Amino acid sequence: MLLDNYQSPWMDEELLIMRDAVAKFLAKEFVPAMEKWEKQGFVDRDAWLKAGAAGLLCASIPAEYGGGGGNFKHEMVLVEELSYANITGFGNGVHSGIVAHYINSYGTEEQKHKWLPKMASGELVSAIAMTEPGTGSDLQAVKTTAVRQGETYLLNGQKTFLTNGGTADLICVVAKTDPAESAKGISLIMVETEGVEGEGGFSRGRNLEKLGLKAQDTAEIFFDDVQVPVENLLGTVEGKGFIQLMEQLPQERLIIAAGACAAIEKALRLTSEYVKERKAFGKRLLDFQNTQFKLAERYTEAKLARVFVDDCAMKLAEGKLDDATAAMAKWWTTQKQNEIVDECLQFFGGYGYMMEYPIAKMYADARIQKIYGGSNEIMKMLIAREI
Repeated sequence: MLLDNYQSPWMDEELLIMRDAVAKFLAKEFVPAMEKWEKQGFVDRDAWLKAGAAGLLCASIPAEYGGGGGNFKHEMVLVEELSYANITGFGNGVHSGIVAHYINSYGTEEQKHKWLPKMASGELVSAIAMTEPGTGSDLQAVKTTAVRQGETYLLNGQKTFLTNGGTADLICVVAKTDPAESAKGISLIMVETEGVEGEGGFSRGRNLEKLGLKAQDTAEIFFDDVQVPVENLLGTVEGKGFIQLMEQLPQERLIIAAGACAAIEKALRLTSEYVKERKAFGKRLLDFQNTQFKLAERYTEAKLARVFVDDCAMKLAEGKLDDATAAMAKWWTTQKQNEIVDECLQFFGGYGYMMEYPIAKMYADARIQKIYGGSNEIMKMLIAREI
Protein backbone atom coordinates (compact mmCIF):
# COMPACT_ATOMS: atom_id res chain seq x y z
CA MET A 1 0.00 0.00 0.00
CA LEU A 2 1.01 3.60 -0.53
CA LEU A 3 1.77 4.31 3.11
CA ASP A 4 4.11 1.33 3.36
CA ASN A 5 6.49 2.84 0.79
CA TYR A 6 7.44 5.75 3.02
CA GLN A 7 9.95 5.69 5.87
CA SER A 8 10.30 8.60 8.22
CA PRO A 9 13.64 10.41 7.79
CA TRP A 10 14.26 10.30 11.54
CA MET A 11 14.13 6.51 11.65
CA ASP A 12 17.38 4.60 12.07
CA GLU A 13 18.34 0.99 12.71
CA GLU A 14 18.05 1.33 16.49
CA LEU A 15 14.55 2.80 16.21
CA LEU A 16 13.47 0.13 13.73
CA ILE A 17 14.58 -2.56 16.20
CA MET A 18 12.69 -0.72 18.94
CA ARG A 19 9.57 -0.47 16.75
CA ASP A 20 9.61 -4.20 16.11
CA ALA A 21 10.07 -4.99 19.82
CA VAL A 22 7.28 -2.61 20.87
CA ALA A 23 4.89 -4.04 18.27
CA LYS A 24 5.57 -7.60 19.48
CA PHE A 25 5.16 -6.58 23.14
CA LEU A 26 1.81 -4.89 22.48
CA ALA A 27 0.54 -7.83 20.42
CA LYS A 28 1.41 -10.24 23.23
CA GLU A 29 0.60 -8.27 26.38
CA PHE A 30 -1.86 -5.50 25.56
CA VAL A 31 -4.01 -6.42 22.56
CA PRO A 32 -5.46 -9.58 24.21
CA ALA A 33 -6.38 -7.52 27.30
CA MET A 34 -8.04 -4.60 25.51
CA GLU A 35 -11.58 -5.99 25.64
CA LYS A 36 -11.28 -6.56 29.39
CA TRP A 37 -9.79 -3.09 29.97
CA GLU A 38 -12.53 -1.40 27.98
CA LYS A 39 -15.25 -3.18 29.93
CA GLN A 40 -13.75 -2.38 33.33
CA GLY A 41 -12.82 1.19 32.38
CA PHE A 42 -9.12 1.09 33.25
CA VAL A 43 -5.84 -0.58 32.36
CA ASP A 44 -4.70 -3.23 34.84
CA ARG A 45 -1.93 -2.03 37.09
CA ASP A 46 0.38 -4.89 36.20
CA ALA A 47 0.35 -3.64 32.62
CA TRP A 48 2.37 -0.63 33.79
CA LEU A 49 4.91 -2.90 35.48
CA LYS A 50 5.21 -5.04 32.35
CA ALA A 51 5.64 -1.94 30.21
CA GLY A 52 8.31 -0.66 32.60
CA ALA A 53 10.20 -3.95 32.50
CA ALA A 54 10.06 -3.88 28.69
CA GLY A 55 11.49 -0.35 28.56
CA LEU A 56 8.34 1.32 27.26
CA LEU A 57 8.13 3.93 30.02
CA CYS A 58 10.16 7.15 30.18
CA ALA A 59 12.01 6.24 27.00
CA SER A 60 13.24 9.81 26.50
CA ILE A 61 14.32 10.39 30.11
CA PRO A 62 18.08 10.19 30.88
CA ALA A 63 19.38 6.79 31.98
CA GLU A 64 20.78 8.26 35.20
CA TYR A 65 17.18 8.70 36.35
CA GLY A 66 16.09 5.24 35.25
CA GLY A 67 14.85 6.24 31.80
CA GLY A 68 15.73 4.89 28.39
CA GLY A 69 18.16 7.67 27.57
CA GLY A 70 16.46 8.40 24.25
CA ASN A 71 14.79 11.47 22.78
CA PHE A 72 11.43 12.41 21.30
CA LYS A 73 11.95 10.05 18.36
CA HIS A 74 11.72 7.14 20.80
CA GLU A 75 8.46 8.55 22.18
CA MET A 76 7.20 8.84 18.59
CA VAL A 77 7.76 5.13 18.02
CA LEU A 78 5.74 4.32 21.15
CA VAL A 79 2.90 6.69 20.28
CA GLU A 80 2.68 5.32 16.75
CA GLU A 81 2.77 1.66 17.70
CA LEU A 82 0.07 2.15 20.34
CA SER A 83 -2.10 3.75 17.64
CA TYR A 84 -1.35 1.04 15.10
CA ALA A 85 -2.34 -1.58 17.70
CA ASN A 86 -5.48 0.45 18.52
CA ILE A 87 -4.47 0.69 22.20
CA THR A 88 -6.11 3.92 23.35
CA GLY A 89 -6.49 3.40 27.10
CA PHE A 90 -2.86 3.24 28.16
CA GLY A 91 -1.99 6.78 29.33
CA ASN A 92 1.72 6.63 28.65
CA GLY A 93 1.66 9.83 26.61
CA VAL A 94 0.76 11.74 29.78
CA HIS A 95 2.96 9.62 32.04
CA SER A 96 6.19 9.46 30.01
CA GLY A 97 5.76 12.21 27.45
CA ILE A 98 4.44 14.96 29.72
CA VAL A 99 4.73 14.49 33.51
CA ALA A 100 8.18 12.85 33.36
CA HIS A 101 9.44 15.75 31.29
CA TYR A 102 8.12 18.36 33.69
CA ILE A 103 10.09 16.64 36.43
CA ASN A 104 13.17 16.19 34.27
CA SER A 105 13.13 19.80 33.04
CA TYR A 106 12.24 21.66 36.23
CA GLY A 107 12.72 19.31 39.17
CA THR A 108 15.61 19.38 41.60
CA GLU A 109 18.11 16.52 41.55
CA GLU A 110 16.43 15.12 44.63
CA GLN A 111 13.01 15.23 42.94
CA LYS A 112 14.32 13.57 39.79
CA HIS A 113 15.97 10.72 41.69
CA LYS A 114 12.92 10.31 43.90
CA TRP A 115 10.23 10.00 41.22
CA LEU A 116 11.64 9.29 37.77
CA PRO A 117 13.12 5.80 38.39
CA LYS A 118 9.81 4.56 39.82
CA MET A 119 7.93 6.13 36.91
CA ALA A 120 10.25 4.33 34.51
CA SER A 121 9.65 0.99 36.22
CA GLY A 122 5.88 1.44 36.41
CA GLU A 123 5.87 1.46 40.21
CA LEU A 124 4.51 5.01 40.06
CA VAL A 125 1.76 6.00 37.61
CA SER A 126 1.48 9.73 37.02
CA ALA A 127 -1.15 12.22 35.93
CA ILE A 128 -1.37 15.96 35.39
CA ALA A 129 -4.20 18.02 36.90
CA MET A 130 -4.87 21.09 34.78
CA THR A 131 -8.56 21.26 33.93
CA GLU A 132 -11.18 22.34 36.47
CA PRO A 133 -14.97 22.10 36.21
CA GLY A 134 -15.14 25.79 35.27
CA THR A 135 -11.74 26.18 33.62
CA GLY A 136 -10.48 24.38 30.52
CA SER A 137 -7.92 25.88 28.15
CA ASP A 138 -7.67 29.13 30.16
CA LEU A 139 -5.08 27.91 32.66
CA GLN A 140 -4.51 31.38 34.10
CA ALA A 141 -8.01 31.20 35.59
CA VAL A 142 -7.51 28.07 37.73
CA LYS A 143 -9.03 28.32 41.18
CA THR A 144 -7.20 25.48 42.96
CA THR A 145 -4.93 27.01 45.61
CA ALA A 146 -1.75 25.89 47.35
CA VAL A 147 -1.18 28.27 50.24
CA ARG A 148 2.06 27.88 52.16
CA GLN A 149 1.84 27.36 55.89
CA GLY A 150 5.27 26.76 57.37
CA GLU A 151 6.85 23.76 55.68
CA THR A 152 3.68 22.58 53.92
CA TYR A 153 1.27 23.76 51.25
CA LEU A 154 -2.43 23.57 52.03
CA LEU A 155 -4.05 22.43 48.80
CA ASN A 156 -7.74 23.11 48.08
CA GLY A 157 -9.76 22.74 44.93
CA GLN A 158 -11.13 20.37 42.33
CA LYS A 159 -9.73 19.03 39.06
CA THR A 160 -11.41 17.01 36.35
CA PHE A 161 -10.71 14.99 33.18
CA LEU A 162 -7.46 13.52 34.53
CA THR A 163 -5.95 10.85 32.32
CA ASN A 164 -4.77 8.08 34.69
CA GLY A 165 -6.76 9.93 37.37
CA GLY A 166 -8.22 6.82 38.95
CA THR A 167 -4.92 5.03 39.46
CA ALA A 168 -2.24 7.75 39.59
CA ASP A 169 0.16 7.72 42.54
CA LEU A 170 1.86 10.98 41.55
CA ILE A 171 -0.11 13.96 40.28
CA CYS A 172 1.32 17.20 38.92
CA VAL A 173 -1.20 19.81 40.07
CA VAL A 174 -1.56 23.24 38.50
CA ALA A 175 -2.39 25.52 41.43
CA LYS A 176 -2.24 29.13 42.56
CA THR A 177 0.43 29.67 45.19
CA ASP A 178 -0.50 33.36 44.95
CA PRO A 179 -4.28 33.56 44.44
CA ALA A 180 -4.07 37.34 43.92
CA GLU A 181 -2.01 36.88 40.74
CA SER A 182 -2.97 35.46 37.35
CA ALA A 183 -0.26 33.63 35.37
CA LYS A 184 2.47 34.78 37.76
CA GLY A 185 0.66 33.11 40.68
CA ILE A 186 0.68 29.61 39.19
CA SER A 187 2.99 26.84 40.44
CA LEU A 188 3.22 23.10 39.83
CA ILE A 189 2.82 21.02 42.97
CA MET A 190 3.60 17.29 42.95
CA VAL A 191 1.08 15.36 45.04
CA GLU A 192 1.99 11.86 46.20
CA THR A 193 -1.38 10.23 46.77
CA GLU A 194 -0.18 7.65 49.28
CA GLY A 195 -0.72 9.09 52.74
CA VAL A 196 -3.14 11.86 51.72
CA GLU A 197 -5.93 9.85 50.14
CA GLY A 198 -9.06 9.60 52.26
CA GLU A 199 -8.30 10.97 55.72
CA GLY A 200 -5.56 13.20 54.31
CA GLY A 201 -8.12 15.26 52.41
CA PHE A 202 -7.45 13.91 48.93
CA SER A 203 -10.21 11.96 47.19
CA ARG A 204 -11.09 10.72 43.73
CA GLY A 205 -14.45 10.95 42.07
CA ARG A 206 -15.99 8.35 39.82
CA ASN A 207 -14.34 7.03 36.70
CA LEU A 208 -15.98 9.27 34.11
CA GLU A 209 -17.96 7.55 31.36
CA LYS A 210 -16.76 8.82 28.00
CA LEU A 211 -17.74 8.66 24.34
CA GLY A 212 -14.46 6.90 23.53
CA LEU A 213 -11.17 5.89 25.17
CA LYS A 214 -13.16 3.39 27.19
CA ALA A 215 -10.10 1.69 28.74
CA GLN A 216 -8.64 4.94 30.03
CA ASP A 217 -9.40 5.86 33.64
CA THR A 218 -10.43 9.49 33.46
CA ALA A 219 -11.43 10.88 36.82
CA GLU A 220 -12.18 13.91 38.95
CA ILE A 221 -10.05 14.60 42.02
CA PHE A 222 -10.71 16.73 45.09
CA PHE A 223 -8.40 18.54 47.52
CA ASP A 224 -9.70 19.50 50.95
CA ASP A 225 -6.90 21.01 53.05
CA VAL A 226 -4.43 18.48 51.66
CA GLN A 227 -1.01 19.00 53.23
CA VAL A 228 1.84 18.73 50.74
CA PRO A 229 5.50 19.23 51.75
CA VAL A 230 7.06 22.41 50.34
CA GLU A 231 9.78 20.30 48.75
CA ASN A 232 7.09 18.97 46.39
CA LEU A 233 6.98 22.33 44.61
CA LEU A 234 8.36 21.53 41.16
CA GLY A 235 11.62 23.42 41.09
CA THR A 236 12.62 25.80 43.82
CA VAL A 237 10.74 29.03 43.04
CA GLU A 238 7.00 29.71 43.22
CA GLY A 239 5.15 31.36 40.34
CA LYS A 240 6.99 29.59 37.51
CA GLY A 241 4.22 27.11 36.73
CA PHE A 242 2.63 28.94 33.81
CA ILE A 243 5.98 29.38 32.06
CA GLN A 244 6.78 25.71 32.68
CA LEU A 245 3.44 24.69 31.16
CA MET A 246 3.95 26.84 28.08
CA GLU A 247 7.46 25.51 27.49
CA GLN A 248 6.31 21.87 27.54
CA LEU A 249 3.07 22.23 25.58
CA PRO A 250 4.69 21.88 22.11
CA GLN A 251 5.77 18.34 23.04
CA GLU A 252 2.31 17.50 24.39
CA ARG A 253 0.71 18.76 21.20
CA LEU A 254 3.09 16.88 18.96
CA ILE A 255 2.38 13.66 20.87
CA ILE A 256 -1.30 14.19 20.04
CA ALA A 257 -0.46 14.97 16.40
CA ALA A 258 1.71 11.85 16.12
CA GLY A 259 -1.12 9.73 17.49
CA ALA A 260 -3.53 11.32 15.01
CA CYS A 261 -1.16 10.66 12.12
CA ALA A 262 -0.77 6.99 13.05
CA ALA A 263 -4.53 6.59 13.56
CA ILE A 264 -5.14 7.98 10.07
CA GLU A 265 -2.71 5.44 8.62
CA LYS A 266 -4.34 2.61 10.59
CA ALA A 267 -7.83 3.60 9.40
CA LEU A 268 -6.74 3.73 5.77
CA ARG A 269 -5.06 0.34 5.97
CA LEU A 270 -8.18 -1.25 7.47
CA THR A 271 -10.40 0.41 4.87
CA SER A 272 -8.17 -0.50 1.94
CA GLU A 273 -8.28 -4.15 2.96
CA TYR A 274 -12.06 -4.02 3.34
CA VAL A 275 -12.88 -2.35 0.01
CA LYS A 276 -10.72 -4.90 -1.82
CA GLU A 277 -12.77 -7.76 -0.37
CA ARG A 278 -16.31 -6.36 -0.01
CA LYS A 279 -18.49 -6.56 -3.12
CA ALA A 280 -21.58 -4.63 -4.16
CA PHE A 281 -23.51 -4.98 -7.42
CA GLY A 282 -21.02 -7.59 -8.58
CA LYS A 283 -17.95 -5.41 -8.14
CA ARG A 284 -15.42 -4.79 -5.39
CA LEU A 285 -16.01 -1.53 -3.55
CA LEU A 286 -12.55 -0.47 -4.68
CA ASP A 287 -13.63 -0.74 -8.33
CA PHE A 288 -16.11 2.10 -7.94
CA GLN A 289 -14.75 5.47 -9.00
CA ASN A 290 -16.16 7.14 -5.88
CA THR A 291 -14.14 4.80 -3.67
CA GLN A 292 -11.00 5.38 -5.70
CA PHE A 293 -11.31 9.16 -5.65
CA LYS A 294 -12.19 9.38 -1.94
CA LEU A 295 -9.30 7.14 -0.90
CA ALA A 296 -6.91 8.93 -3.24
CA GLU A 297 -7.77 12.19 -1.50
CA ARG A 298 -7.39 10.69 1.96
CA TYR A 299 -4.10 8.96 1.20
CA THR A 300 -2.77 12.31 -0.03
CA GLU A 301 -3.79 13.96 3.23
CA ALA A 302 -2.24 11.11 5.21
CA LYS A 303 1.06 11.61 3.38
CA LEU A 304 0.96 15.35 4.01
CA ALA A 305 0.26 14.73 7.69
CA ARG A 306 3.10 12.23 7.97
CA VAL A 307 5.68 14.48 6.30
CA PHE A 308 4.65 17.48 8.44
CA VAL A 309 4.65 15.55 11.71
CA ASP A 310 8.01 13.96 10.89
CA ASP A 311 9.49 17.40 10.28
CA CYS A 312 8.06 18.63 13.59
CA ALA A 313 9.47 15.58 15.39
CA MET A 314 12.97 16.25 14.09
CA LYS A 315 12.72 19.90 15.09
CA LEU A 316 11.47 18.98 18.59
CA ALA A 317 14.32 16.50 19.06
CA GLU A 318 16.70 19.39 18.28
CA GLY A 319 14.84 21.82 20.57
CA LYS A 320 13.70 23.93 17.61
CA LEU A 321 9.94 23.35 17.42
CA ASP A 322 8.10 26.65 17.92
CA ASP A 323 4.68 27.00 19.57
CA ALA A 324 2.80 28.06 16.43
CA THR A 325 4.06 25.13 14.34
CA ALA A 326 3.19 22.68 17.12
CA ALA A 327 -0.29 24.21 17.24
CA MET A 328 -0.62 23.81 13.46
CA ALA A 329 0.34 20.16 13.70
CA LYS A 330 -2.08 19.50 16.54
CA TRP A 331 -5.20 21.08 15.05
CA TRP A 332 -4.72 20.00 11.44
CA THR A 333 -3.84 16.36 12.06
CA THR A 334 -6.64 15.85 14.60
CA GLN A 335 -9.16 17.53 12.30
CA LYS A 336 -8.05 15.24 9.47
CA GLN A 337 -8.13 12.23 11.78
CA ASN A 338 -11.79 12.85 12.51
CA GLU A 339 -12.65 13.51 8.86
CA ILE A 340 -10.76 10.51 7.51
CA VAL A 341 -11.95 8.00 10.12
CA ASP A 342 -15.52 9.18 9.51
CA GLU A 343 -15.17 8.68 5.77
CA CYS A 344 -13.47 5.32 6.22
CA LEU A 345 -16.31 4.15 8.46
CA GLN A 346 -18.77 5.01 5.66
CA PHE A 347 -17.14 2.44 3.37
CA PHE A 348 -17.89 -0.26 5.94
CA GLY A 349 -21.60 0.53 5.79
CA GLY A 350 -23.65 -0.86 8.67
CA TYR A 351 -20.73 -2.97 9.83
CA GLY A 352 -18.75 0.19 10.47
CA TYR A 353 -21.26 1.14 13.16
CA MET A 354 -20.71 -2.13 15.02
CA MET A 355 -18.20 -1.96 17.86
CA GLU A 356 -16.78 -5.36 16.91
CA TYR A 357 -15.19 -3.62 13.93
CA PRO A 358 -12.07 -1.60 14.86
CA ILE A 359 -13.15 1.34 12.72
CA ALA A 360 -16.11 1.99 15.06
CA LYS A 361 -13.82 2.20 18.08
CA MET A 362 -11.48 4.47 16.15
CA TYR A 363 -14.39 6.78 15.32
CA ALA A 364 -15.37 7.14 18.98
CA ASP A 365 -11.77 7.51 20.16
CA ALA A 366 -10.92 10.18 17.60
CA ARG A 367 -13.32 12.86 18.80
CA ILE A 368 -11.42 13.87 21.93
CA GLN A 369 -8.30 14.60 19.88
CA LYS A 370 -9.73 17.96 18.78
CA ILE A 371 -10.38 18.94 22.40
CA TYR A 372 -7.61 17.93 24.79
CA GLY A 373 -4.10 19.36 24.77
CA GLY A 374 -5.77 22.70 24.05
CA SER A 375 -8.87 22.77 21.84
CA ASN A 376 -8.35 23.27 18.12
CA GLU A 377 -9.93 26.70 18.42
CA ILE A 378 -7.23 27.67 20.91
CA MET A 379 -4.59 26.30 18.51
CA LYS A 380 -5.84 28.63 15.79
CA MET A 381 -5.74 31.58 18.18
CA LEU A 382 -2.11 30.79 19.01
CA ILE A 383 -1.24 30.65 15.32
CA ALA A 384 -3.11 33.89 14.61
CA ARG A 385 -1.00 35.73 17.19
CA GLU A 386 2.04 35.14 14.97
CA ILE A 387 0.41 36.49 11.81
